[in-house]
Amino acid sequence: MTRIAVILGSTRPGRRGEQVAEWVHQLAQKRGGADFDLIDLADHPLPHLDEAQPPMFAQYANQHTKEWSALIAQYDGYVFVTPEYNHSTSGALKNAVDYLFQEWNNKAAGIVSYGSRAGGARAAEHLRLILGELMVADVRAQVTIPIQQYFENWTDFRADQQLEDDLGALLDQVIAWSTALQPLRAA
Repeated sequence: MTRIAVILGSTRPGRRGEQVAEWVHQLAQKRGGADFDLIDLADHPLPHLDEAQPPMFAQYANQHTKEWSALIAQYDGYVFVTPEYNHSTSGALKNAVDYLFQEWNNKAAGIVSYGSRAGGARAAEHLRLILGELMVADVRAQVTIPIQQYFENWTDFRADQQLEDDLGALLDQVIAWSTALQPLRAA
């Protein structure tokens, strides 16, 4: 069975992403077609990249890196839930992605972003550039969530049918691409 990780990319206190990631995870589990796990970066506190060797060599010295590697390596694809901070993704997510290389290769990813008026679209575009360098195939479907529209009183997330439809398309593509890339991962 294809395994997909929903990765919550914000660790800041008061973050809105936890509600969004839980919504993604719940809808994904109901859809089926793959096994979905939720990974919260707050549960995996990685210091700023502290490995002496470049990640592409996979010669990790630190236990936290070895654990992060083992966790990420077991998945066939990912759905990243990212906030938009200053027209980019969060530093915590960028750091977590930068720790590894081979563990990300030849896998698929979708992006769910949230932020001000553009709904985190700029963070998603920045994340796509990063993922491309890691040989991650990012799917075309995307979910962008403008805070003003989908967070009541700027705090409580409320999805509508359009967001659910967008997420459905994203999940379909991530599952299909993750499955299709399996021969490359096996080689």
